[in-house]
Order: sequence, then structure tokens, then C-alpha cells
Amino acid sequence: MSTSTATETSARFAAFDRTTSIWGPITLGLGLLISLAAALYAAFGTGVGVTPLELATAVGAVLATFGIIAVIEPVSYFPILGRSAMYQAFLIGNIANKLLPAAIVAQANLGEKPGTRRAELIAGSAIIGAVMVHITTLILLVGVLGTWLVGMLPPPLIATARSYILPAIFGAVVLQSVMAMKSRRTTIVAVVVAAAIVFVVVPLAPALTYFATALAVIITIAASWFARSKTPLSPADADAGEARRTTPISEPIH
Repeated sequence: MSTSTATETSARFAAFDRTTSIWGPITLGLGLLISLAAALYAAFGTGVGVTPLELATAVGAVLATFGIIAVIEPVSYFPILGRSAMYQAFLIGNIANKLLPAAIVAQANLGEKPGTRRAELIAGSAIIGAVMVHITTLILLVGVLGTWLVGMLPPPLIATARSYILPAIFGAVVLQSVMAMKSRRTTIVAVVVAAAIVFVVVPLAPALTYFATALAVIITIAASWFARSKTPLSPADADAGEARRTTPISEPIH
């Protein structure tokens, strides 16, 4: 890559980052205000009788149960999505079961490992595609055909399908992550830690059930760091990695 091309690419990324840093917080802030306004109106403007003390108690219970997830999820998703796609994902929602799988599949199919600028742009594009597909199928399959289709299916079949939908989604996501990262040590550490948390820690300490995901993520990150390869990269591998990081976004990676 020529020096002028590299400089132009860096300038474009800098402009992209400036725009993202301005409009990302603005859009998230507006979404937060709209969500809070609707909830507060439902609580205090419709006459349902919710008191401020009851609201504070409910908020405290939610924070005590899920507050750690609000810290762990951004840390867990950022290496895959990147900053700009993170703004998109947290504004849209359904990250773990829709947007994250879409980003991982897109990155894997395009041969890009998470953590690069190109992977960030791929994740953002995949999120847009996932939202468009979701809205289209929601209108057609749920709004038009959903009631009719559910009415035609026997209840035992629906109950069985609901039991397997989420495991099927996460199974596909895990496989895509393993194939994209190509890190045997990290994969082994993650499987061992997750199995230990689910089959050993949680049964012995049921109070940790709501913190199982957070514990698994934190322990996996720490254990993977200690288990990482201590062998330095050869000059050829280092040059190849640097060339990959500086490849323009318009060039396909072979």
C-alpha cells in the first residue's frame, strides 16, 4: 500500500470516528429519554397507583440482579462489534440472539477476524441487514401469517420448538466464533470454564445463578490471558499481521 493511500484511509477513519463519537451518544441518549418517558408516563400518568417508593424498590431489585450484566455485556461485545456497531446494537437491542450472530457470521464469511477496523464495518453492515430482515419477516410472518400459522400448529409442537430455539441460536454463534477466531487455547478455556460454572459452581451455590454469565466471561478472559502463547511472532508473521491491519476497506482480503 502506498503512503498516500494509507494516509487517506487513516483520514477517512478519523472522520468516521468523529462522526460516530458525536451521533452515537446523541442517538443512544434520545432512545434512553424516550424509553424512560414512556415508562414514567405508564407508571405515574395513567392512574395505576405506582408510588415513587415502589418504583425505587423495583429499580433497585433490577440493578441488584442485572447490574453486573450491564457492565459485562459491553466488555464482551466490543471486541467483536467495535465502537460504531456497539452504538447500533445497544440502540436496537436483541444483541445476543440476533445482532451478534449476524456480525459473527458476516465476519466469518468475509474472512475477517474480530478486532480490526474492517471487521467493525462488517459488523455494522451486518446489523443493518439483520434489522431489515427482522422488520420484513416481522411484518410478513408475524403480522400477516403469524396468527394463522400458530393456530394451525399443535400446542406440543410449539412448546417443543420454544425449548430448542435459543440453544440452536447460541450453538450456531459459538461455532461461528470458534471458526472465526481459530484460537484453540481460548476455545478450550472457554468450554472448560463454562462447563465448570454451569455444572459445578451453580449447583453448589444457587445464589450465583444470575451471575453465572458474568463469572464465566471474567474467568475466561483472565484464564485465556494467562494461557496465551508466550512465543513471540516471527518477523514474517508480524509483517503479515501489519499488512492485514492496514489493508484498505475497499480491498477484498484473500
